[in-house]
Amino acid sequence: MTDLMEDKLLHNLRRLNHGIALATGAVLMVCALIVLADIVLRQMGSSFGGTDEISGYVMAIATSWGMAFTLLELGHVRIDILRGRFNDGGRALFDLFAMLMLTGTVTLIAYKCWPVVERSLANSSRANTPLETPLAWVQIPWFAGWVWFAVMAWLTFVVAAMMILKGRFKEAEATIGCFGEEDLIK
Repeated sequence: MTDLMEDKLLHNLRRLNHGIALATGAVLMVCALIVLADIVLRQMGSSFGGTDEISGYVMAIATSWGMAFTLLELGHVRIDILRGRFNDGGRALFDLFAMLMLTGTVTLIAYKCWPVVERSLANSSRANTPLETPLAWVQIPWFAGWVWFAVMAWLTFVVAAMMILKGRFKEAEATIGCFGEEDLIK
């Protein structure tokens, strides 16, 4: 994979996740409008019912799908006490280690989500609420979001590792690094 291909892959991943983030934002806006309409209806003595349940489902799904976008935009929180004391290569290795730990954790979460979905499918589980929502309807997109995050994390890790192996430390930092408050002010 040439340097250009690495950059192109990252660009395409960011573009794809940007589209997913916009779609997720649209779903959140629709959910907020439904909740707002329900609040207005309650003032008039009526209600849709279940908007609290639905909004909880939407938040869980939106969060799982939004994590990959946040990863590629370097929006996840990191503690960088030691990292800043090293040169470019040392920082790149800290970043790669942090990315590996995040990737492993996300992969484990995605792996552990499947039995939840599988059990709901096998038992035809429904929410213990007045809506009796089939839980698989919610859990499948939630699970897919975690899998997407894990796939994006692995792809990002591999690209960053390749950059580091080629000595492209600044590009790797722009891909998986973290920035302190002083960097944001500059």
